[in-house]
Amino acid sequence: MFTGIIEAVGKIDSRSQEYGEWKLRIAVGNLDMSDVAIGDSISVSGCCLTVVEKLKSAFTADVSNETMRCTALGELKLGSRVNLEKAMLATDRFGGHIVSGHVDGVGQMVKYEHEGQSIRMTFKAPSALSKYVAAKGSICIDGTSLTVNEVENDLFTVNVIPHTQAETTMKDYKVGHRVNLEVDIIARYLERMREPGDSPLQKINEEYLKDKGFD
Repeated sequence: MFTGIIEAVGKIDSRSQEYGEWKLRIAVGNLDMSDVAIGDSISVSGCCLTVVEKLKSAFTADVSNETMRCTALGELKLGSRVNLEKAMLATDRFGGHIVSGHVDGVGQMVKYEHEGQSIRMTFKAPSALSKYVAAKGSICIDGTSLTVNEVENDLFTVNVIPHTQAETTMKDYKVGHRVNLEVDIIARYLERMREPGDSPLQKINEEYLKDKGFD
């Protein structure tokens, strides 16, 4: 589990294929690796990856072909910058929102404009995800927790403040740049609860009303 608060910017140090799947080595920049062990999870631009080798200033992760196909990781080249966040501890501050590190789809930046010191970015989300994006709700873009400003069909906008520009890869984006998107997990659960069929909460509510004499 992650919060979407980026801890460091790293870069792709090497990428290779072994036994038909991918292996990435990520240089971690300023990320503190002192408490990281083999098997721990690190979010790499929004993708939860497992540490399989720990080096002095880097770590290696195995990446399936499915992940390379279904996320923007497959488009990264040697030297590409990536957002890094270690899995949160129970004692950590929860500064962003609930982020699982499971990418829901790949979006694309379609507009970029300065607004004061901030940058206003407009993204196009896959049509299947657009219903989960709500104005003033949360969304995770390349692992970064952001607040949605406006939504129009499958387009949504966010404002990137100077601190976020400095601490993440978002200042690198240009029109056409593809990003990993993870929608708010709460929206997914709410949709599940509204699906046809009796839900446990619905049954509890109906039984309560019946007990109180309401039909």
